[in-house]
Amino acid sequence: MQKTGGQLVMLVAINCLLLVLGAAISGGSFLSLFNLQSMASQLPEIGLLAIGVMLAMCAGNGGIDLSGIALANLSGVLSAVIVSSFVSSAESELAFSLGFIGGAVAIGFFGGVINGLLISKLNITPILCTLGTQMAFMGLAVVVSGGKAVMVGSPALLSSIGNDMFLEVPISFLIFVVVAGLIAAALKFTPYGLWLMLTGTNPKAAVYAGFPRTGVLVATYAISGTLSGLAGVIIAARNVNVKFDYGSSYLLIAILIAVMAGVKPEGGYGRVICVVLSAVALQLMSSLLNFGGLSNFVRDFAWGLLLLTFLAVGRYDLTGLLFPGNRQPVSLAPRPHAPKQDN
Repeated sequence: MQKTGGQLVMLVAINCLLLVLGAAISGGSFLSLFNLQSMASQLPEIGLLAIGVMLAMCAGNGGIDLSGIALANLSGVLSAVIVSSFVSSAESELAFSLGFIGGAVAIGFFGGVINGLLISKLNITPILCTLGTQMAFMGLAVVVSGGKAVMVGSPALLSSIGNDMFLEVPISFLIFVVVAGLIAAALKFTPYGLWLMLTGTNPKAAVYAGFPRTGVLVATYAISGTLSGLAGVIIAARNVNVKFDYGSSYLLIAILIAVMAGVKPEGGYGRVICVVLSAVALQLMSSLLNFGGLSNFVRDFAWGLLLLTFLAVGRYDLTGLLFPGNRQPVSLAPRPHAPKQDN
């Protein structure tokens, strides 16, 4: 298996450099507690989507889940409409909050299962399948909401998730860290993690080895969809309403985070810790651009340029050049010849 400790070291170095640069540019206000809390509260929704993209990419075969933000928006819109038809947040804040959270996560889960079944059963290329479901999810959200924002309000539980702190750390960020830790543990310590990585590395060998290909793909996209549903909850908690077109640039950013984290586009490798650090680095860059007073158009240009740069880094193993110890040694010994058989 490819050693990628250099990617982790590089991301740590990038984050440290950005913190130092931000402090120097802002005269120290960049590192103020308020600004750090603000950045931490903005990170979870895009970080959850990026982990979903990572899982899909690890499965190989062009596995980039393009439906993440559309499914997150659908989860929030549909759950809000359904739950509010039974209970009002003004009547019972706890019941509304629990119903909304459960509904959004369940809708995200079932949307992911649909992706997984279409890809595994119909053998549709994942990037094309999720492009189609992205449009379907967005269209359904438009129909359900009438193209307008759906009010969720600020019931106590949702408000706490979106705005409150625990030990001076945003609760939404703590949720993100816990979820990331659980997924990292599942990839490292369960058979699913092994099946996912080997399926992405060599799908034919995985089939011949008896791996449950359909189960792995459905589980992968179901987890990705569940993360989208959870992102929809956090979006609603932070914004008090949900809309079908929220976060139009999140798809590019989620893919950029995964690529920066060293996830192999061809499949077979990805580390959650690197995705988390990559998301932190991108949030720091975004805040730096805000401190510099640059427009969103410049920011989108910067994200596209970064994506191309890190694709080149991964394609030509530039990280391996900077950290030679992480390159796979190449054996120069001659291969043994197969013994000749008599006719």
